[in-house]
Amino acid sequence: MTNSGLPRRASFGGVASVFLSLAALLTPAAIPAAQAASSPVIQRIQQTGTIRIAHRESSVPFSFIADGKPVGYAVDLCLKAADAVRAQLKMPQLRVEWVPVTPATRIPAIVDGKADLECGSTTNNRERREQVAFTIPHYIAGSRMLVKSDSGIRRWSDLRGKTVVSTTGTTPLAMIRKMDESGAMGWKVLEAKDHAEAFAMVESGRADAFVMDDVLLFGLRANAKNPASLAVTGDLLTIEPYAIMLSKQDAEFKKIVDKALVNAIYDQETQKLYRKWFQQPIPPHGITLDIPMSYLLRDSFKFPSDKVAD
Repeated sequence: MTNSGLPRRASFGGVASVFLSLAALLTPAAIPAAQAASSPVIQRIQQTGTIRIAHRESSVPFSFIADGKPVGYAVDLCLKAADAVRAQLKMPQLRVEWVPVTPATRIPAIVDGKADLECGSTTNNRERREQVAFTIPHYIAGSRMLVKSDSGIRRWSDLRGKTVVSTTGTTPLAMIRKMDESGAMGWKVLEAKDHAEAFAMVESGRADAFVMDDVLLFGLRANAKNPASLAVTGDLLTIEPYAIMLSKQDAEFKKIVDKALVNAIYDQETQKLYRKWFQQPIPPHGITLDIPMSYLLRDSFKFPSDKVAD
């Protein structure tokens, strides 16, 4: 803790020890029929001819709606996983069924079996791993705050007595509640149902700051009517390794997905998708986020693993 009672800037450190190699996943044998039969997800996919992918509506550039359909970096990675399932199960006609979710409904969608994969901006952390499993992280974010440029808010201490919003079911919301357990900050915390609603609260003046993962804030800001009127600021509160979420009860299905994601990294396909969504114009307005790949993510790709530090 700093003298002001606020958390120090987060440190990811020891990347090589955190992201242990999953190279063995690159060449696993095909799933025997007996093992496939023990997989509830694979059984359902074979019976229905569909794989259900949960997506978000405003998590730019990971998972959002453009031209009436789900698109984004995480969506593309989930489609690669679906291709791997299609090939592994020898089901060339396998269809994708899209399942819209919010931060509040994404975990229940996986736990209750309403979706097989969740592609969005979901952090792999200890609390969530009690309910679900995660595959290889595809992005490493950090939570900061979005404010109006002329607000004078630049540091967390500037938020004392202000109104702060975050999205229901997210780690940044839990963090800002923890930060003010003693009441020293004296801020009012609001919950929004999704990122778009929280963003609109700052634009309209109903909230002074929207606390969320920085990459999502940059994406929302880039697509605002007047991006210059908004600023992303504040030291990092947390480090957030994003990963595709899937059932904790199905190790055989997870093996297929893990293998697909590791292969995509080693074949440089994930890196190409990163450039597509973070460094080139993206829909719906052709905005370029221009966010270079961080050293944390580059290092993690050297040793791709579903193991992360909490």
